[in-house]
Amino acid sequence: MIATAIKRDTLQGFDTPRPITSDAQNERYTTALLEMERQEHLTATEKAYMEVLTLLIEAYEDERYPIEEASPTEVLAELIASNDLRQKDLVSIFGSEGAVSDALSGRRPLNKNHIERLSKRFSVSPEVFFGDLK
Repeated sequence: MIATAIKRDTLQGFDTPRPITSDAQNERYTTALLEMERQEHLTATEKAYMEVLTLLIEAYEDERYPIEEASPTEVLAELIASNDLRQKDLVSIFGSEGAVSDALSGRRPLNKNHIERLSKRFSVSPEVFFGDLK
């Protein structure tokens, strides 16, 4: 009975997904997931299979490659660098280059106004600027 249930919920041509134990297996699952995402019409079983692959990939990568919490100033510095900006490019948000410098050095905490404007400017969730408050 269990074998019948597993067979019914498993896609033909695909093995039953198992917890990921290696980078090679993670790569295979990721490749399979990306190939399935490119398909236009998926069955309910295929969508469920994709959900399982996603959960397995996330669990493996969260354990294998944990992302450390970043402070709001580290996030801001990274956003500035990755967008090839300078402090003066954020004067409209902070009011002056000195205020930008103070925010980046941690001497001045980001306030609600700053966070709102920064999240719009960089198209990110305001949550990324609450690193220390979580």
